[in-house]
Parts: sequence; C-alpha cells; structure tokens
Amino acid sequence: METEVDFIDSRKASVISDVKSLSRRVSELDPATFEEAIAETKFGKFNLLLFVLAIPASLCTVFDTSTMSYTFVAAQCDLELSLDDKGLLNAVTYAGMISSAIIWGFLFDVLGRKKLLVIGFLVDSIFVFTSALTQNIALLLVTKYLQGFIINGPFAALSSYMSEFHSAKYRPMCQIIIGSCNSFGTAFLPLIAWLILPYKIDFFVGDYSFHSWNIFLLVSGLPAFTSGLFYMFLPESPKFLMTCGQNEKALEVLRRVYSINTGEPRGSYPIKLLIDETKLNGNSKHGGKVTAQRSTTQALKEGLQQIKPLFYPPHLAKVCLTCSIMFFSVMSLNMLRLWLPQIFQTMTDYQIMHDGASASLCTMLEIITPTNSSISGKCVVNTDNSTIYINSIIVGSTAICGYILVGTLIRLLGKKKILLVVQCLGGGFCIGMYFSQQPSVALACSAIFIACGSLSSNIVISVTVDLFPTTLRTLAIALGMMIGRIGALGGNLVFPFLIKSGCEPPFFVVGGFMIAAALLSLLLPNTDMQALQ
Repeated sequence: METEVDFIDSRKASVISDVKSLSRRVSELDPATFEEAIAETKFGKFNLLLFVLAIPASLCTVFDTSTMSYTFVAAQCDLELSLDDKGLLNAVTYAGMISSAIIWGFLFDVLGRKKLLVIGFLVDSIFVFTSALTQNIALLLVTKYLQGFIINGPFAALSSYMSEFHSAKYRPMCQIIIGSCNSFGTAFLPLIAWLILPYKIDFFVGDYSFHSWNIFLLVSGLPAFTSGLFYMFLPESPKFLMTCGQNEKALEVLRRVYSINTGEPRGSYPIKLLIDETKLNGNSKHGGKVTAQRSTTQALKEGLQQIKPLFYPPHLAKVCLTCSIMFFSVMSLNMLRLWLPQIFQTMTDYQIMHDGASASLCTMLEIITPTNSSISGKCVVNTDNSTIYINSIIVGSTAICGYILVGTLIRLLGKKKILLVVQCLGGGFCIGMYFSQQPSVALACSAIFIACGSLSSNIVISVTVDLFPTTLRTLAIALGMMIGRIGALGGNLVFPFLIKSGCEPPFFVVGGFMIAAALLSLLLPNTDMQALQ
C-alpha cells in the first residue's frame, strides 16, 4: 500500500523529471521560454545548413590572419620585404582586430546578428580583393589592418548566431564545428598556396603588375564574399528577436526552422506564445533595459546602457576570468602558429645545406635566416617549398582530427574537463619540441600543440556563450578575443627576440603560457547543459 511519503516522493520525482525536460509540451495559453521554443524546432536540415555555411565563414578569419605567412617568400623580392616588414605584416591584422572589438560587439548586440554578418563579410572581401592589387608594402599594411578591423565582428557574432539556433543539447557542438572549420582552414590555406605560389606568374594590366602572390591573395577573399551572399538568405536569430520584444517575428523564424527540420507545416509548430523577455530584462540594476519594438536610434541608446552590466557584479568577475584565459591561450597559440612556416623553412634549409642530414630542432634553428638569397646582387625567391606546405597541411589536419575527437567526448566529459586536458597537453607538447631530435618529432609536437591551442580558444568561446545573457554575449566574446589578440600581437613581436636569445625560451615561454591558461581554467564554473538566457 502506497504511503503518503511514497506518494510525495513520487510526485517530487515527477516534478524533477518535468523540470529537466527541455522539450516539454506547453499549452497554447502558456508562454514558452526560448529554451523550450528552440527545443521544439528539433535538429534537422536547417541546423546542418548552418554547419555547412560555417565552413566559408570560419575560413575568413584564418585566411585574414595567416595569408602573410605564405605570401612572404613569394613577395619578398617584389615588395623588398625585410624581416621587420614581415613581422609588422603578421601583427597588423591583429591590430585591426583589437581596435574594433568593442565596436563590433556593441553593434551586433544592438542591431542584430544577420544584418551586420552580411555587411561584415562583404566589406572584408572588398579589402581582401584590394590587397590583391598591392604594388607596395604601404597599401598592403593598410588593407591588412582594415581586414582585421572588419573580420573581428563577423567572427564574434558567428558563435552567438549558431548557438541561438540550437537547444542546450546540441549547443556545445556549435563552437566545436566552428573550430573544426578553422582547423580545416589551416590545412586548406597551405594547399591553396602550394597550388599557386610556386609557379612563376607575371603579367601587367595597365601600370599594375601581378604575380602569383597577387592571385593567392585574390583567391583568399572568396570565402568572405560567398559568406556575405549566403547569410543574406538566412533569418535573424530568434533569441535576439525575443530579447528585442519582437516575439511575432521570433515565432515566425521558429516556425520556419521547425518546418525545414521536420518537414511538417509551419502551423503545426506546438509553441503559440513566447514569454516577454523585455520585461525580464528591464530590471537590471546597472542598465540592460530593452524596449519592445524599438527603433534603431533607441536601440543604440539602450545599447550603451547594456554595456554597463558587463563591468559590474556578477558579470565583472566572469569577464576578467574569460579574458585572462583567452589572453594566454590565444597568445600562446599564435606566437607559434604564425611562425611555423618559417620554422619549417629553416628545417628544409638545414637539410639542403647538409645533404639531407637530420639534426635536433635546436641545431637546425641556429641557421634561421631570410628565405631569399642573393646572386650577383639580385634578389632570388626560393620556390622549392613543398615541405613547408606539406607540414602545414599535416598540422591543420591534426587539428581537424582533434575537433572530431573532442566533439565525441565533450558531451560525456563536459567543457571544463576537456578544456583543462587540451591546455595541459598543448603546453606539454610545445615544451616537448625543445627536446625533439628529429624533424618528424618536432612536426608531431607542433601539430598536437596547434590542435590543442585551437581547441582551447574555441572551447573558451563556447563557455563564454553560456556564461553571459544575449544582450552581453557577443560583446563578451568580442572583448575576450580582443584581449587574446592583444596577446597574439605582442607575442608575435616578441617571438623573434625569443629565438635570438636561444632555443629554450621560445618553446618554454609559449608552453608556459598555455599551462597558465589551464591554471586559470580551474576557476571556471561548470556550464554544461546550461539554458541559453
């Protein structure tokens, strides 16, 4: 016979089960939260379409920051590039990213994701195409800066845009997909370079001379251009529309996604009402008020108020922590990533100079020099660089495998545990490069380090998405990336001095920064399966 206690316990279990369910059925008179509404759209063709479109969109940032690493060898004679010029060209894109981070984060959280995604990618493609017309280093520096200034926004918004079309069950996969696409870019870019740069291409159009590296830069702008066109046909984020009080538009987007995913008519979508988030957001002590059906001017004014909560408790501590982790993680990753082609070139030069003989990485780095040589006072470009491209493709492919592995484990172990593992592994393998006695071992260590570093920064972005509400989310991501890129900028300027000071400093310092990121990650809260607010 069931006792009263048994009855109460069974009711408690039933209530707990109902609370945990993200896809509970709601009556037509019961307003649904965003999490309930997005769960009812299911996972299907629309989500897969977002993942496919993430490929060219994610390539843009990789191409903008990495093309110079492969352009230097081919363009150094045409543009008379010194080592200082190369370092400056590597860093100037990050300078553009740093200077625009807050602006883009503010605009995306105020004006929406879609509109500025389209504008951002199309304008970035214009600057990339302009860089392909470069005849001197001054124009190249300006266009690379502007590329960094523009692309920072679409990259930050892409994470929020994709996350806001997925329920909590699938949300951790979004940043993994974006990171996988980034890693694909690190493998795809050297393949493009390999197909174009070794060939001698010289032709004139009026007063403009064009070479293989001009064609390479032109091709690198295609992902941004196609992304801008594709996103024209996608809807605005339903979460952003709800935050702005545009519930009817949000419902229409949700019905459309539901229909695409399930094949059912839009009218059969079970959610009929959404909660009014403008009332929920209007009680913030330090700003954050959002007026329903607001105008653009009113959105800008309220956006200024929405920035304030980011720098007050409880968000201030989270901002400081995520930014600190991003600083060490992104700095460590890009200090080595952008100099790997130069390191691979040095390894190739050493083996050519010593009739194919092998040596430790430290021994090979003792001959690090510019890749051009002088014959009778004439600048000569060495285009026999297939090893550089092959090694770079291996590094990028390893990172892709890392994302596939983590994608299968992240839902089992959680973001925080995975983050700690990849950061500790990355730091260890970077230091391991110092002890490598064979080029193949150095290549393996560098590949694992790049994979772990890329995973680290993308998982931190995913955690940031969970930690902050919609009106602060993209701004928090942009701020974190700005701090990380400050580290990348400084790291790339410092790295040549580390190499000159000996073999130990580059690898121990870079590895130490990644381990420092791991220590800070211990302080992160567990955000797995957290509802998107």
